[in-house]
Amino acid sequence: MSTFFSVQSDTSAVSDLRDCQSHTGSWAWNVHTGVLFWSREIFSIYDYEYQEMGTTWPQFLERVHPEDRPQIEQSARMEASGKDWLDSQADFRIILPNGAIKHLHSVARPVRDDSGEVTEVVGTVMDVTEQHEARAILQTAFEQIKAEETELRRMTDAIASYIYVFGPDGAALYANQAVLDYIGLTLEDVQREDQCTRVFHPEDVERLREERQEAFARGKPFELEQRMLGKDRNYRWFLVRYNPLHDEQGRIIRWYATGTDIEDRKRAEERMRDENVALREQIDQAFMFEEIVGTSSGLQAVLSRLMKVAPTDSSVLVSGETGTGKELVARAIHKRSRRSQRAFVSVNCAALAPSLISSELFGHEKGAFTGAMQRRLGRFELANGGTIFLDEIGEVPLDTQVALLRVLQEREFERVGGTQPVKIDVRVIAATNRDLEAAVANGTFRPDLYYRLNVFPIEVPPLRERQDDVLMLLENFVHRFAQKMGKHFKKIDKRTVELFRSYPWPGNIRELQNVVERSVIVSSDGVFSVDAAWLSGDSRRVSLPQQPESADADEDASRERQIIEDALAGSRGRVSGPNGAAARLRVSPSTLEHRIKKLKIRKSHFKLS
Repeated sequence: MSTFFSVQSDTSAVSDLRDCQSHTGSWAWNVHTGVLFWSREIFSIYDYEYQEMGTTWPQFLERVHPEDRPQIEQSARMEASGKDWLDSQADFRIILPNGAIKHLHSVARPVRDDSGEVTEVVGTVMDVTEQHEARAILQTAFEQIKAEETELRRMTDAIASYIYVFGPDGAALYANQAVLDYIGLTLEDVQREDQCTRVFHPEDVERLREERQEAFARGKPFELEQRMLGKDRNYRWFLVRYNPLHDEQGRIIRWYATGTDIEDRKRAEERMRDENVALREQIDQAFMFEEIVGTSSGLQAVLSRLMKVAPTDSSVLVSGETGTGKELVARAIHKRSRRSQRAFVSVNCAALAPSLISSELFGHEKGAFTGAMQRRLGRFELANGGTIFLDEIGEVPLDTQVALLRVLQEREFERVGGTQPVKIDVRVIAATNRDLEAAVANGTFRPDLYYRLNVFPIEVPPLRERQDDVLMLLENFVHRFAQKMGKHFKKIDKRTVELFRSYPWPGNIRELQNVVERSVIVSSDGVFSVDAAWLSGDSRRVSLPQQPESADADEDASRERQIIEDALAGSRGRVSGPNGAAARLRVSPSTLEHRIKKLKIRKSHFKLS
């Protein structure tokens, strides 16, 4: 110990100053004598009165925390054995008389004699209570932050809204559970740009990339509308609002975004836009007339059936000659139905090219055929929720009839060039001036489609069977066209009234309307009159016998049947066209079709023969 004490005496002043500044004390222990030496700072650390020699081993242990004593005693035994003893460190606690706890860090090093035997152990003790408490505070703060972050994630995951977090450059960092559940990806997938990009609609990817880059560069809040692919493989529209988070220097460190599902709103906007398109088309068209006019028994029967079927969603087949007002009947059904506030879309199937009718009815995808520069909605989608009127349904090609049958059965179709079925809710009203039963018999119309359309048949009588309505229609059209052209007629010429009563009106109401409009144009005084030549000027027209009223009715009907059958035999069952039976008899095809149906003549018999 003499060596140790001499060194201690020479350096005690410097050592004590250094120990106080660093809260570090030095100690020495003689292995053979058990003498323990402490510097002043250690006495201060342990809260003992300073003395020349250190405390005894029991006094030292009495300050050590009970839980740490076994560790200290084991280290002392190793030091006492002196066998292969190396430098060691220990962290332990002591309890002061006032109950305060200090955390100490001790470093020990053996001192050996020439033979290599350990004679002394010297070391230092540092009071690290402040550091320990600081670490504890930091650890607590870290755990609190972590707990708050976990709680925040739980909260965002529980929120029904879609929440995203992006880096300052727009890289995806986080998405809440609502987002992950919708797109069916993991958070790691979201953080990968290639995976994240594929959830956007292909038509939106380039636009979103450009708009996001420009908005991120501006550093101001912004919003975007985008379509996202769900795990159900369907796209939905979302409105995403972006807000930046700045640090103390004003730099953007995060972008927070919230997504709102606006699919219903977009659908409503598209539906309104589509209905506006349909409405503009309707306004651009010249309607046959604006309201149903007449009191005849035949018309009243039609109106009675119309009122019964209107409140339902049943398909209706309206038949009748050309110009009898079949579309007006369809509009009246729609107006009195539950769908009256939605679109009424009218399609003249005979006016559409066979190659384009499917595209017109069901729409097409971009690139479906040459000239399809963008996706186009068909008439069925324009009428979604409302009513579609298919005029001249008998002119629809067989391949399109198959698609129509699917719409009526499954309430869905596919756009031309598309692969995804489009669900639809449309009421179908069809009209024809042809004998569809005969078309079914000769194979030009599908029987299953016919029965699907003919759920509720309505036959509109021709004008010659509504003689009581002729004068009422005459007055209605004169008043309308006179008002439209700024003219005023005090009365209708008596000769004109007689002409209108006696004329058979093969062109039905449309012909009557045209004659009145033409006469209003040329009439200049207060009396409305019609040139008789306009009603009988076509010398080629041959009137078929009217409804028999004499005692020889059966004979007249038989003679009429024979005339028509001879004409059908010569045309092989064909009614219209240059070589048809109507041309042979010099009557309009619609008039002949009506008489054939009235006399129950089967045209298919003549075609087969």
